[in-house]
Amino acid sequence: MTCEWCTQFLESKAFDSELISNAFVGGLTGALTAIGILFLIVFLAAIYVYSSYAWMIIARKLKYKKAWLAWIPIANGAMILQLGGFHWAWIFLILIPILGWIALFVLAIIATWRIFEKRKYPGWFSLSMIVPRAGGILYLIAIGFVAFQDKIRKRKR
Repeated sequence: MTCEWCTQFLESKAFDSELISNAFVGGLTGALTAIGILFLIVFLAAIYVYSSYAWMIIARKLKYKKAWLAWIPIANGAMILQLGGFHWAWIFLILIPILGWIALFVLAIIATWRIFEKRKYPGWFSLSMIVPRAGGILYLIAIGFVAFQDKIRKRKR
């Protein structure tokens, strides 16, 4: 004896295997997308923390009084400009689309060149910013060297 409701349920579209597999694939796609976005957010946060910490260490080693500015997004650009010998107000070039951004980018390269030379590293390390594709990684490596590795001065014997 089967109940009439059970028979109707098994014959209905509610128990269709195609609908269930489509729901599973859609759910799996959504879950993988969410995991990917979460991974991207964590990865970008880790890069931000690393670069901010490296710039704070560089600023401290150059005896900059407000090294904590490295943690504030636009203020860290002003700090880099100041460490490189420019006035902090040049950061307002960010408000001028395209031409201002290009000018600020050039000023940032010049400022980092000067900063790297103050720390006794080759200034051309700052050119890593303009290398296509690998430039971001090279830049992170360069600020890591400048921040965390002190040059050992050889004694003359």
